[in-house]
Amino acid sequence: MAGGNSNYWEDLRKQARQLENELDLKLVSFSKLCTSYSSSRDGRRGDSSDTTPLLNNSTQDRMFDTMSVEIEQLLAKLTGVNDKMAEYTSAPGVSSLNAALMHTLQRHRDILQDYTHEYHKTKANFLAFREREDLLGSVRKDIETYKSGSGVNNRRTELFLKEHEHLRNSDRLIDDTISIAMATKENMTSQRGVLKSIQSKVNTLTNRFPAINNLIQRINLRKRRDSLILGGVIGVCTILLLLYAFH
Repeated sequence: MAGGNSNYWEDLRKQARQLENELDLKLVSFSKLCTSYSSSRDGRRGDSSDTTPLLNNSTQDRMFDTMSVEIEQLLAKLTGVNDKMAEYTSAPGVSSLNAALMHTLQRHRDILQDYTHEYHKTKANFLAFREREDLLGSVRKDIETYKSGSGVNNRRTELFLKEHEHLRNSDRLIDDTISIAMATKENMTSQRGVLKSIQSKVNTLTNRFPAINNLIQRINLRKRRDSLILGGVIGVCTILLLLYAFH
């Protein structure tokens, strides 16, 4: 029975790790898609054709919706696996290993929380950027329509266009800053995962082999005792040499 429970726990851990790896890859692709969306919009602003930008925007929007659904499904599956792991830790017969299991469960919950937060933040930034770009695009079209319809190119229109260009450049700088911040967060998340993995392995080794800690402590105590004895012998010899030298 214990072997079966152990296999069930290991199967749940394998499922959790597989889903976490898939989510990590999906979130990286999702972030790249959101970043490339802004670059492609900037590259198409100078294009006078209306058909190609619409097709490209529509394709990227469909990719965004598809990846959002896939990531949400993976998050739901990972949540279900974590819930099964929580049920297992509270089941009778595993009380002796409950501390180690709870530590592992908490680590998987932290990873799920980080992935969920990263997904919602990336999605919110993308939607905000798209809404802002649509608004600026609408203003730009209105200006172009006004210029082509009236043929007026007076001072006020030029000032308005310059102000619009300043706003567009400011938005581009903000988007670049957001992209750098997202990349930095990805690196920090990756480093945090590595550190958590190392800490988990050390804790697992300590829990499995408690005799190692006792052996290390005994070795340290013996070294300390030998150092004290050696220091005492050296001190006594030094005193005897001094007494012999002065007599």
